[in-house]
Amino acid sequence: MSEQKTYTRFSLLQRIEHWVLVASFATLGLTGLVQRYASWGISNGVMNILGGVEPTRIIHRVAAIIFALEAVYHLVNEGYKIIVLRSKPGLLPSPQDVQDGIESVKYNVGITDDQPRMGRFNFGEKLEYWAMIWGTVVMGITGFMMWNPIATSKIMPGQIIPTAKVAHSLEAVLAVLALMIWHFYNVHIRHLNKSMFTGKMTYHEMDEEHGGELDDIEAGKVFEPPAPELIQKRRKVYVPVAGVIGVLLVAGLIGLSTFEDTAITTVPPIMEDVVAFSPYTPTPALMATSAKPPSTDGAEQVAMEGDPASWNGGIGALLGDQCSSCHPEFGAYADAMASGMIVAGDSAGSSLISIQLAGGHYTQLEGSDVEILQGWIDAGAPEGEGGEMIAQEESPSANYCLECHTDKERLKVVADVVEEDESESSGPG
Repeated sequence: MSEQKTYTRFSLLQRIEHWVLVASFATLGLTGLVQRYASWGISNGVMNILGGVEPTRIIHRVAAIIFALEAVYHLVNEGYKIIVLRSKPGLLPSPQDVQDGIESVKYNVGITDDQPRMGRFNFGEKLEYWAMIWGTVVMGITGFMMWNPIATSKIMPGQIIPTAKVAHSLEAVLAVLALMIWHFYNVHIRHLNKSMFTGKMTYHEMDEEHGGELDDIEAGKVFEPPAPELIQKRRKVYVPVAGVIGVLLVAGLIGLSTFEDTAITTVPPIMEDVVAFSPYTPTPALMATSAKPPSTDGAEQVAMEGDPASWNGGIGALLGDQCSSCHPEFGAYADAMASGMIVAGDSAGSSLISIQLAGGHYTQLEGSDVEILQGWIDAGAPEGEGGEMIAQEESPSANYCLECHTDKERLKVVADVVEEDESESSGPG
């Protein structure tokens, strides 16, 4: 008969509080982890189900507010129990918890035959409770730093924001893992504890988990609330004070979550269908040959428009963009003509053309560009109107090399390259 006897464990309000905590924590964990591990396929799928990144972030923040509001309620409620009802704060750690932990380890490894008889809240439940308190403080502070980056950076260095992001996300991972490993095992796997559904525990469950409390109940050592007149007297003081504190905490919560306009609220959300997350593509490695970038004012544009090819009409831009990094003489018309690589009126005798036709050059031009250069040289390599259009120092690629190479070093490299190219173009066959 004793096995069928039950004992009240949690009231209805306590069970409601627990399930609100479960719902808000689960929502925070789900919507937070898919943002931390956004490159995972399952995360992308979850965010797509939720409507994208922006709705996921909104759901995360709403759950955070609900979680914070429950924390305020829990603080006020626990204060009422301790101050007004004078109940013992059973979740406070004590030296007995250390002894119970040691005895539990001995029992689990078979050193002792009897497990410790613990009170209303055993050492494991206290660890979970204070871990949740610690996590709430850390997650709350770091979360509002990220929520209000502008205000945060006015008070502290800007580096605190990415630091807060790391702490926030790692604490979330730790909390979820602790819940999945510790809490689920003890409450749902080792044995199914139904007290948060029914509010009651059986005699066997009480004897195994809270033997010390069961012994006190059986011995008649139960908590006796104070006289009603004392409760009423204390309540008259506590309720107004707790009410003011609660209102201030809620007002502060609302202020922290609404006062700052960041990019999240000032930029209109994209309403069209887009992927939830698009990772950066890796930067391609530098290849042996470089592709010619699209030209908006080079020789091809001149040819398409039907204008006669000339240095100032596009040839200078083409050679300056593609060749001047190794051949600085192509940065100006006069220098290019004096280099000996261009023979006006004779493209076949110009080493510039023979090198390109041989192929395999470091900067290999497209066939259409080579044809335009041939036509320009055969036409006498005209400079065109407007004088020199591109100065040597205006070439971005030339400036890039000059950051490391002196003029003397640069000219030596150019001479070596020209000599090597000419020897290859005039080889056997």
